Amino acid sequence: MLARPLAVTFDAHDPARLARFWADMLDREIIDDAGGVLLPGDDTQVGLRFAPSQAERVEPNHLHLHLTSSGDTDQRETVARALRLGADHLDVGQRPEEGHIVLADPEGNPFCVIEPGNAYLAGCGLLGELACEGSRDVGLFWSAALGWPLVWDQGQETAIQSPHGGTKVAWGGPAEAPRKARNRQRLDLVLAGDDAEAQVDRLVTLGASRLDTGDNGVVRLADPDGNEFCVRRS
Repeated sequence: MLARPLAVTFDAHDPARLARFWADMLDREIIDDAGGVLLPGDDTQVGLRFAPSQAERVEPNHLHLHLTSSGDTDQRETVARALRLGADHLDVGQRPEEGHIVLADPEGNPFCVIEPGNAYLAGCGLLGELACEGSRDVGLFWSAALGWPLVWDQGQETAIQSPHGGTKVAWGGPAEAPRKARNRQRLDLVLAGDDAEAQVDRLVTLGASRLDTGDNGVVRLADPDGNEFCVRRS
């Protein structure tokens, strides 16, 4: 049982600055949280958390955010606001005919501003999708772990969504090669109640691997592809 909605943690050299960028982009509040900075989500929107880290990026991000647009003007204004707040355009090989705009936040994390009329993200809210690299096994794992239904399951592409709607969390592609460094982005769960340890055991039963427990009580696990995620107790 989650004590708060699902969040994704980003390691950041300057968590306060990055949190302010995303708070301004998403119109969210900023709160201090367990050594990091949190932009809380809700029943329909995934939260964002920024943790201090001086580690350099040695591998590409394995996840990125998709922001939605209600129209052409809205898309242009979203891009302009991001650039004004410190984002940059990013070339990842997108074709001119593709409607989405690829940007990087002030610490180089890619994100996309999706074109209006995208049926797949219709009704998902401003933070429409958390797009991750990963196999179908990971999508099935998180569907069972969170109790969120699969809303897409074709080939190696899966997506889940809260029963209340909102942000989709999606995976695509085969399992990634073993990582040489800690993931700079990872899913973050806060468990409620006195049975947190039993809930961790349940995640292991579903296919997670237990890595370690920090001095602060945070349990580090890995999903079926080996991607780290964290479990905290409320």
